[in-house]
Amino acid sequence: MNAVSEEKLKHYFSLTTEALEKAKASSNKTNLEKEREDFLDMIQRYLSDAHHFAEKGDKVTAFAALNYAHGWLDAGARLKMFDVKDSRLFTVDE
Repeated sequence: MNAVSEEKLKHYFSLTTEALEKAKASSNKTNLEKEREDFLDMIQRYLSDAHHFAEKGDKVTAFAALNYAHGWLDAGARLKMFDVKDSRLFTVDE
């Protein structure tokens, strides 16, 4: 399948939004306070872009923006800027 379904897009919007909320609520195990804020800003921008493209009917670009947002979430989790232990939402070891 080469298309992004409405169900898949909805699922990943939900996952990314849930992961973002968990990241924002988490502690920071590093001294990278400014970088953490920069990561959160980038994640929110990509999520906003994803909503913009989805509203325009461009599901593929919306899905790509969601993947960028989630990549930032995973990077922040791996660097321990987001102290999360949820392998369903992040690429971290529990």
